[in-house]
Formats: sequence, C-alpha cells, structure tokens
Amino acid sequence: MSDLTFIETQFPVSKISKESYKERMANYSQTLTGLGKWWGRKPLILVRATILGLLLPASNQPEKDREIFLKILTMDEEGLWQRKQGAKKNIRVEDIWRILTEEAHEVRVKKFLQYYEVLPQLMHDLRASLSIYITEKNRKFSWVKKTDPQVKAALEKLAFQSLYYDEKLNYTLRPENIPGPDKTTWTEINQYLGTKAKNLQELVEELGARRFGHRPKVGDAFCGGGSIPFEAARIGCDVYASDLNPVATLLTWAAIHIVGGGPEVAKEVRTAQEEIYEAVDRQVTEWKIEHNKEGHRADAYLYCVEVIDPETGWKVPLAPSWVIGEKTKTVAILKPDKKAKRYEIEIKMGATNAEIQAAKKGTVANGYVVHSENPNKIPMSLIRRENKGGLRPWEKGDFIPRADDVFQERLYCIRYVVPGKKRKEDLNPSPQQNLFETEEAYLPIEEETESYRYYTAPSSSDLKREEKVIQLLQEKFAEWQDRGYIPSRKIESGPKTDEPIRTRGWTHWHHLFNPRQLLAQGLFFKASLNSIVKGDLIRTSQLLGINKMADWNSKLSKWDPSFANEKGSPTFVNQALNTFYNYVTRTVKSLTTTWKFEINSYVSRNSNVLTTDSKEKKIFNSDIWITDPPYADAVNYHELSEFFLAWYEKHIPKLFPDWYTDSKRSLAIKGQNEDFRRSMVEAYSNLAKHMPDNGLQVVMFTHQDAGVWADLALILWASGLRVTAAWTIATETTSALKVGNYVQGTVLLILRKNLSNDTAFLDELIPQIEDEVKRQVDSMHKIEDKEEPNFSDTDYQLAAYAAALRILTSYRVLGDIEVDRELARTRSKTDKSPLETVIENARNVASSYLIPDGLDKSIWTDFSGMERYYLKALDLESKGESKAGSYQELARGLGVRDYETVMQSLRANEARPKTPKEFGDKILGGGGGFGISLTRQAVYSIYSALEADSGAQGRVYLQTEVEDFQKQRHRLIRILRYLERFGHTLSHWQKEGEIAGTIAGLLETNQG
Repeated sequence: MSDLTFIETQFPVSKISKESYKERMANYSQTLTGLGKWWGRKPLILVRATILGLLLPASNQPEKDREIFLKILTMDEEGLWQRKQGAKKNIRVEDIWRILTEEAHEVRVKKFLQYYEVLPQLMHDLRASLSIYITEKNRKFSWVKKTDPQVKAALEKLAFQSLYYDEKLNYTLRPENIPGPDKTTWTEINQYLGTKAKNLQELVEELGARRFGHRPKVGDAFCGGGSIPFEAARIGCDVYASDLNPVATLLTWAAIHIVGGGPEVAKEVRTAQEEIYEAVDRQVTEWKIEHNKEGHRADAYLYCVEVIDPETGWKVPLAPSWVIGEKTKTVAILKPDKKAKRYEIEIKMGATNAEIQAAKKGTVANGYVVHSENPNKIPMSLIRRENKGGLRPWEKGDFIPRADDVFQERLYCIRYVVPGKKRKEDLNPSPQQNLFETEEAYLPIEEETESYRYYTAPSSSDLKREEKVIQLLQEKFAEWQDRGYIPSRKIESGPKTDEPIRTRGWTHWHHLFNPRQLLAQGLFFKASLNSIVKGDLIRTSQLLGINKMADWNSKLSKWDPSFANEKGSPTFVNQALNTFYNYVTRTVKSLTTTWKFEINSYVSRNSNVLTTDSKEKKIFNSDIWITDPPYADAVNYHELSEFFLAWYEKHIPKLFPDWYTDSKRSLAIKGQNEDFRRSMVEAYSNLAKHMPDNGLQVVMFTHQDAGVWADLALILWASGLRVTAAWTIATETTSALKVGNYVQGTVLLILRKNLSNDTAFLDELIPQIEDEVKRQVDSMHKIEDKEEPNFSDTDYQLAAYAAALRILTSYRVLGDIEVDRELARTRSKTDKSPLETVIENARNVASSYLIPDGLDKSIWTDFSGMERYYLKALDLESKGESKAGSYQELARGLGVRDYETVMQSLRANEARPKTPKEFGDKILGGGGGFGISLTRQAVYSIYSALEADSGAQGRVYLQTEVEDFQKQRHRLIRILRYLERFGHTLSHWQKEGEIAGTIAGLLETNQG
C-alpha cells in the first residue's frame, strides 16, 4: 500500500478557496476574530481541510477519494443541503423560478431533476410545468395556493442543487457551524475507509492511529493568531503551539482554552464580563462624564488636530474632510472668528448637497494645510518644524499636548443617544439643541433599543466634562501606570513604530490614547483585577478585552462617515500605526460589544502553548507540523504587537510565570537576506528533527514568483525536507481600500523528511523534471470536474513548480548547488539562481503543455507566446477567472512580458482580456509580433465586420490582408471557431462570438 496521503495527490482547491472566502467575509463573526487582533489568520476551513488531507490515505480510486474527502467536510451535495437546512435560509420563490428557468443552470437542473419523483411533469416542459406551482404577475412571483408543501420543498431543494458551488454558499452555514456529516454519510465514509467513526474527532483519532500509532500530534511553531492549533485541537488532534511573540501566544492559548473550553467556560467568561462592565458603567455614570444635562449619553466623541498657520497666526483645525455622516447628511462647518483668529465649528445635520460638497474639501490635503483665511498652501513639513529640530518629544508624564506643542487636540463633535422613552418629549421645537432643529428622518436609530442618536458641537458644559476627565486621569495617572492599568512603556524605534514618533512626537505607548480612552480602559483594567470572579481563564479573557478596546479606541481609530457606517474604525485597518488628523473616541456605552466579545464555544483536545523561538530545542515532537512562517513578509509583527504588549506587560507574568513580555525584535525571523534564510534553515531543521520519519509538514506562504519559490525550496531542502506537492488557495482581496494588483493566494507546500543519500546534477534532471511536470498535469486533468472545474491554469503552473521541486529535493546532494553560497546570495532580477532557472523552465513546460479546449497541438505549437497568452486568457475568463494574479501567472508561464497590451483590465477581481471591439485597430500590423499574427488578424476581422454590420466584410479583410491567405485559411477558421465559443459563455462577447461564427462559416464555404 502506498504511503501517499490525499493532499499529496489531489486537493479540491476551488471549493476550499470558496469556503475560505465565505469564512473571511464573515468578518467579526469568525470564530477567533472576537478574541482580538492578529494579522493574517488563516481560515479555519483551510486548516481543517489540510489536516484531513494529511491523514486520509490516497488510494487507486482518486475520484472516490475526493468524494469521501468532500463528504467528511460536508462539502458534497448532501453536506451542503445539511448546512443549508441548518442556516434556515429559504430560497425565495422568485429565485426558485429564476434558477430553474435560467439557461446558466439548465444542465444542472436536468441532472438533478431525474431524482425527484414528485416532479415528473417537469421533465417534459420545465417552464410550463413550473407554472402549475408558481404564478407570476407584474414580475412578482408567488406560490399557487394549492401547491403541496412536499412539492414546494422539492422545488426548493432542486433549485439549491442546481446552483453552482459559490452560489450555494449564500444559503449555507460554514462547515464548522454544524456537528458534521449525518449518520447515513458516516456509514458510507466508514465503509470506504474501514473506520468506525461517529464524528470527526473519532475519525481523526482512528486515521492518526493508523499512520502514527496514536492520536495525531499537530505542531505550529509560528502560531500567530492561533488558527492552526485551534482547529487541530477542535477536530481531535493533540496540539503543540509556540510563537516568539507573547501576544500571539496569548491569543492562541485563549483560542484553545477559552473558545475551545466548552459552554461552561464561555458562561463563566460572560458572567465576569457583565460584572466588570456594570462596575465601570456605574462609575462613569456617577462621574457624569458621558451624560449631558438632558440625560442623553454620548456614544462617540470626534476630535481633530489643531495647528497654528505660521503665515497668518490663525489656529486651524485639521481634517481631510468635514463630512461626519453621509446617511444623516451631517457636516462640520468652519466659521472664521477673525477677532480670535480661530474657527468656530458648527455641526449641522440634514445639510444641503452644496454644504456636503464644501465639507468634503477639508483643511488638509496632499501634505498641505489649506484654509479660507490664507490663499497659500502651507506644507506640513513646515508645520512640523522639520527643518528646525522637529516636534517636541512627549515625556512619560504627558497625556495631553502642552500649550506650546505644534499639534493641539480639539473636541469638535459629540454624538448623543436619546433613550426611546425620552424621544417624544425631546423632539419639539426649541433652539436649545441641534437635535430639536433636526427633522426626525435624519436621526439614526439604534434598532435594538429604539433609541435615537444625534450630532452636536460641544457646549460649554461638554467642555467642562472634558476638563473633569483630564482632572480624574491626572489624579490616578501615576498610580495606574505603576499598577499596569494603563501603559508606561517606551516606544522602541523601528520602521513601523517610528511613524507616531516622527508625525506626532509620541514617545510612549500611552501617548497613542487620549484622556477619555485612558480613563475608560484603565477603569476596565482596575475592575478586572478587583473582580470577585478569579481564575486564569477569566484573567486571560479580560486581557483580551483590553486588547480589543485598545484596537478600537485609540487616537489611531479613524472616523468612517460612509453611508453604511458612521462609526469608528479599528486602529489596525492595515499593518501600520497610522496617525490621523481627526479620530473618534468611543465611550463606555459604545465599548459594550468590544468588551463583551462573543465566544463560540467548542471542546478541544490536549494542548501545550509556549512562548519560545522556533529554533529552540525545547519544542515538542509532532507527527505533523503546519506552519505559516513570516516568509518574505512585509508585516512587522514584532513591532506592531508592542501596541498590545504595552497593556499586558505587568500582567502576563502573573498568569504565565514562564512567559516573557518582550516582543523579541532581535530574534524575530524577518526580511529576505542571508541572516533571514539561515534563521529559516535553523528553524525548519529543528522542526524536522522533532518529527518521525513518516511525519509530514505543510508550509503556508504567499505565492509571488519563481525566485521566492527557489529561495524557499533551498531553505527547506537545506533543512532536510523534500517537497511532495503544492496547492494554492485563492485569497485575493476585494477591498475598496486597496488599488492595483495583489498576490492572489496562499500556497500549501507539502513536505516530508528527505531520507535519501543520492546525488544528482541539474542538467541530468531536466528531462526527468519535464516528464514529471507532464505526468502531474495529466493526473490533474484525469480527476478534473468538468462541470465545475477545480483547477485553474494557476494551479497547473503551481503543480509544475511542485513537480520540479519534487524531483530536485528528492536528492540529498545536488552537485551544482553550493548550499552556503546560495544561502548567502543577494537576489537580483538579473542574477538568477540555478534553482530559479529550473523552476521557471518547469512552469514554461506546463504552460506549453496546457492547450485550451477547442484547439489542438498542431495549431497550438505554431502560435507565438502572445497569441497563446491572449487565447488562454479568454479561456480563463470564460471559466469565471477575474483575479489579476491568475493572468500575471499565465504571462510568466508563457514568458510574455507585454501582456498588459491585450488586457482590458488588471484591477483586482476585475481582470479580463480585451474584446475585438475594445481592441479596435490598436496593436495591428507594425513591425511584427502579435500585431501581424493570425490571431490578431482574426480578432480584427471580427471588429471590421461589427463596424460594417456585415460578416462578409470580415472575410474580405482576411482575404485582402493575410499573407498567403489560402494556405492560412484553415488555421483562421479554427481560431474563429475557438473565438465563437465565448459568445455562449461571456455576455460581453455575445455579438462578437456570433460574428466570429459567421466569418468562419464564410471561410469554410469560401463565400463572400
């Protein structure tokens, strides 16, 4: 029997990618995100699938292996239906009609319809038969009254089954949200695998015992936010997890012991959260620092930076925009006070369009201060005194700006909440409050409480409350720092941490919080430590609550005025410490859900969590290592995590005496240079030593280019590991915050110990690698799902990389490679390593070997690289591919550099090639290349026929312009027939596809 595992032979990358995307899009309802901020957590479904793929054996029935794998994950048809029922999300009757009558779903409808005995008449005339059950009037659909509930249920299930996989996920729970496969499915799984499992944990234990002799032990030495160890423990593995960074270790410990602690732990934590919140709320209410005299309570304070214009002496409040709320049409309007040389700030709800447009301009733009009382722009560098020594560094005892500091802080808007019972008495004509002047329609409602909110400029009473906050904090400041209720730690200089130092003069972590924020968060910390509810689990959950409040309530929390929001953003919207000219402060009221974070409880297995270096010998032995190392990573985890460590440093040692509270910057594996590579070799050599000979490793990393692959391959090979497979899971972002093209996925590199003693030379291996690449592509073609393709061109190229590495790393020694020299190499685009050259060649072999349906080898081999690129790009688009990275990879694989010229868009998730109409007469003729190719001539013939509204014009063009037309006629016909196909699969190709078919027909009959 082969020792190969499922993941070493195949992996359902398309379905796992879609499930991962669904999990990502759940945002804050993801299982672990509620615990606190960490960067780059891997989707739990990806981890689950990876572990099961490592445990399941590969048989000589690959299709059945995949079927069983999907059943275990509830990603088969019955599992999806089970998840749909769990979600209790019905398909609307109009959507049932649409799905069952749409051409896009026709094939799938017919495939599943044969299994429904209650719907026999639908087999003959679907649309007419549906009218028996569903009626339509004025495009509104409803069930016919006498329709049997059994028939309704059958039609809904048929509609659901007829959807494509990603469409189905709109109606389902995630796999983690149901117990697992049903009894019938478990019987089928057990019969095939020879197991006796009744649930996922029992299956994992049985499969682990077969492979390793015991329950599988899964380790992660770069555990980060804890996704890998948490999911491994949840599905029944014993777990070892460690990280150099104590913030990461704390999150992982909490994931396993709090989220994985079961319902009782979740209940205890919730009780403690409620007790502490009520204590803080009572104190703040008693101080009267969040309520106004009408009894309305603030839920947001908006502050801005204020500076003095050195040219005019005016005090200028700064904000890139003075729009506060798009939905409520709220703006801040600056009113010049010429006598005081400052601006009064009026808050207006229900502003006119002109006022909103004026407010969008702001007083700071592109690094300049701009305001109405000075026609000149003032450079921010001048404001910061960058040529005169810069900003004053704040001192440890500072928590507000000094009077002579460049940047002052000003409260300019408060949002108050009107309790529902007070609403009627408050909504009456009166000039006293902005609220009273505002139409009720503009008041945003808090649906849960039926309370209403309004914006107002701070009154003199509000400003007195600000002074009281400062006084209260001043009284407690030294004691609270000493006790660790608020930070006292200095900010160490670094690429990311220099930002607040340079732009604001902040030198200690508490400077990133204003008095209200420090007072509130300090109160929560004090109440936590004085709580009657004790225990490590409770104390840890309280640290995590502080972590979340720090993230959501700092001077780096940006106000989001957009229509769907009107709320604050977290500190870490990206991997940086961004300072803003205006920001939001949350109140105790608006921190409710931040403190009382949701815990989705599960029960986990045995685990060990440590703060340690991955290179240390004290790590545990594991059968399986799954790691997501900081490889070529731009995220400075060690620096950014100090934002949270500043709050934890005096408390972690009390909970975990063996842990340290230093981010260990000097030990962190970072960069891409020689030291980085040697650190990686040391770490992975250590992991290899701590696993059995039949153990497995998975390294997750971001897929960039052949050079990155070559570097990582060298590192892992030098660590005593060999590659057996590689798969990529799509993770391309759709975020509107980002512009351009991004790395599209996470690569799973599957590895085993290299037990070989063989030696080889690269030139000897080239033919062997080429054969291995072709064998890999053929095996993937054989198991491909033709109806819903699993593999894209990117996956085939990735498999080519893996095939090359499988051969290369199977040898102990490669005579051409001097390991020390390669580890010390400084990478450059012109100086490629021998490994990189071999890997690129493997990719090119795969690209040339992959011929799109509708074309054959005889014509394919004659095409230029750009022709192949364009024709394959169309094939990619027709399969639903819109990720820019896929088209970039295709270009790399074909050795094409100027591929942008044939692309209409390369924006993330909007990438696609040009249509004939979009080409027009561009890139036609000229000095050669694509412009005079048969493919370009065929595409232009479609455009010319469209312009003339005559297919004959296209034939005339080809007959006139193509050299040796009669000899090339049959090739042109095949190209045009290939292009015709896209009229059936791409809506924007419908007319072009039809014309392509017409021209091809004319060429076939040689008619004009």
